[in-house]
Amino acid sequence: MDGVNELKLAVLIDADNVPYSNIKGMLEELAIYGTPTFKRIYGDWTKPTLSGWKSVLLENAITPVQQYSYTTGKNSSDSALIIDAMDILYTGRVDGFCIVSSDSDFTRLATRLREAGMLVFGIGERKTPPAFIAACNKFIYIEILKKESVKSESSNKESSKAKSAVKEEMAPVAKIDKGLIKLISESINDIADEDGWLFLGVLGNMILKKRPDFDPRNYGHKKLLDLIRSIKALEVEERHSGKSNTAHFYVRAK
Repeated sequence: MDGVNELKLAVLIDADNVPYSNIKGMLEELAIYGTPTFKRIYGDWTKPTLSGWKSVLLENAITPVQQYSYTTGKNSSDSALIIDAMDILYTGRVDGFCIVSSDSDFTRLATRLREAGMLVFGIGERKTPPAFIAACNKFIYIEILKKESVKSESSNKESSKAKSAVKEEMAPVAKIDKGLIKLISESINDIADEDGWLFLGVLGNMILKKRPDFDPRNYGHKKLLDLIRSIKALEVEERHSGKSNTAHFYVRAK
């Protein structure tokens, strides 16, 4: 996903299906990939359950969209979000969308946006159904953003109690298992050179195509290189090139 930091993104948030506690972390994460030009959040703001969102909307310049629940048990805000997404799509003023929700109801929307050539990001909790995750180009777990936020806020605290809390919060949300190792190894073998080596950046893109929710942070590592180095079944080679002697990393299965 090289160069995506210049993309214009429409950020559409389902207030009923994601927590408000780390909206700042979500927006900071999206800033890595592009610039939000639309920031809208959908819900029935007459409900007391959404009161927590109201305090963070103004400071993050998010526009609330009121959608009354006309029928008990039905989520009208989902329809409003989908309609707005299609309206924005046809204006041609964005390069991609970010759907912030843990609801599988947006699976068809994500698929339709990708069919139109849009880059689609998803942000939601670990409970998000696999179908919605697979419909996105990249899916980011809110739990990862929470952990990074806790680490940042506690970095200057020196007490043992604070350090213990940070360590607990930074525990991985997924384990390095045989399935992950197989995924990485097979991805290497798919496009490696004759000697079995593959450029690390190409490997990352290949894995992401197969598993949109893949992220080294899920396994307790900030970078892909760190994750690869922690797996004994893989080996890393550092190569230098150019006048600046730039380091490039290659990986292969042992």
